[in-house]
Amino acid sequence: IQHTEEFFIKPESRVAQLDTSQWPLLLKNFDKLNVMTAHYTPLPSGANPLKREISDYVRSGFINLDKPSNPSSHEVVAWIRRILRVEKTGHSGTLDPKVTGCLIVCIERATRLVKSQQSAGKEYVGIVRLHNAIESEAQLARAIETLTGALFQRPPLIAAVKRQLRVRTIYESKLVEYDPERRLGIFWVSCEAGTYIRTLCVHLGLLLGVGGQMQELRRVRSGILGEKDNMVTMHDVLDAQWQYDNNKDDSYLRRVILPLEKLLTSHKRLVMKDSAVNAICYGAKIMLPGVLRYEDGIELNQEIVVITTKGEAICLAIALMTTAVISTCDHGIVAKIKRVIMERDTYPRKWGLGPKASQKKMMIQKGLLDKHGKPNESTPDSWKKEYVDYRDASKKEAAAVAQAVTEVERAPKRKRESESESDEAVTPPSPATPPPEELSKKEKKKKKKEKKAKEAAESRGEQIEVTSETSTKKKKKKKQKEVEESSE
Repeated sequence: IQHTEEFFIKPESRVAQLDTSQWPLLLKNFDKLNVMTAHYTPLPSGANPLKREISDYVRSGFINLDKPSNPSSHEVVAWIRRILRVEKTGHSGTLDPKVTGCLIVCIERATRLVKSQQSAGKEYVGIVRLHNAIESEAQLARAIETLTGALFQRPPLIAAVKRQLRVRTIYESKLVEYDPERRLGIFWVSCEAGTYIRTLCVHLGLLLGVGGQMQELRRVRSGILGEKDNMVTMHDVLDAQWQYDNNKDDSYLRRVILPLEKLLTSHKRLVMKDSAVNAICYGAKIMLPGVLRYEDGIELNQEIVVITTKGEAICLAIALMTTAVISTCDHGIVAKIKRVIMERDTYPRKWGLGPKASQKKMMIQKGLLDKHGKPNESTPDSWKKEYVDYRDASKKEAAAVAQAVTEVERAPKRKRESESESDEAVTPPSPATPPPEELSKKEKKKKKKEKKAKEAAESRGEQIEVTSETSTKKKKKKKQKEVEESSE
């Protein structure tokens, strides 16, 4: 049904015929979203993610691949790039050559989501071999459950990264089965991205006091996608492409490749008007007047997905307003763009079509404004008074900032500096000494010391004569004293 029917949020309050919990991808339960406004002008551009043209469908999709044993993750991704004849592919986190299981391969536009997928949590099923017998299965189960929470890990001896000590969190782990004869244990682990299960098995052996090593490993979940979420093999991808090339049947290719929107179904949603879509693709701020619907539970600085009325992902964004604030405001910036996903000019440009912008274009055509939209000799006075040119305003702001900086520089100096300057004004320099600008650093330091000594003497009620003679004169005085003492 989802592949055949038309699905998009219509600009009317008619109840949907199909239950919205059965709607595809990001349009699921759209009628439960909060409504900002129900009216907008639908544009024919864009398409439901499941109904895109096959070329666009492939270029904005991903494959939940069951990685085979022996080839590396990069080799597998390169093979898929060659099979599908695309330019760019990426994956959701490296698997060692011998490890099998869930590897999300993103194609072309979907590679923009790779970073968020790499940092998502992972789940594994592994086999650990113990080097000696243990008392009971319960002992192994306790040891596995002990190794949860934040753990120190160093990558294995043969690793593609620098062997630095790092902290990785293990959310949950449990023993599935244990064979005491062969000393093999099957366990399941849910952990943070970048956890080394091989190192975990070594730690397990140390904890039991018998030693242990990892025998086999399979990733059963990566982010929100697991083994049961349309996982395919390399042969399936090859067959689907062959079927399309030879029989022009794209149904198998559509079954193997999934739209990138499926990776974003766990994010909070913000539905935008069709007229605002292309502006966001060009980097415009996500403003409140362009919002149609918004989801409950949006928190400040939370990562959200901005979508069209047809359910296409426009971009990932960081929320700058909570749901409560959005419901009480009618203007302002809702979110800032984190990563634009949609291609530019998928939807037509709809900015510069307001009443003021249209009037300005007419005046440029008639010659009442110059070609840059700035006033000239024939510009009416009413336009000069009423119209605010934000380009000029920004220049004025910059000038004001520069002026403020110069004023700060000219501001009165600190207390100590002003005191020292007043002292210098009271005691003019002797003709023998050079002007204050030419004084070296040493002489300045000496003056400071003399000043401090003078202040200390005054506080004690003593009078000390401070001499400001050069070092050569001091030496002469010392010599004279020595001569007098010797003569006495």
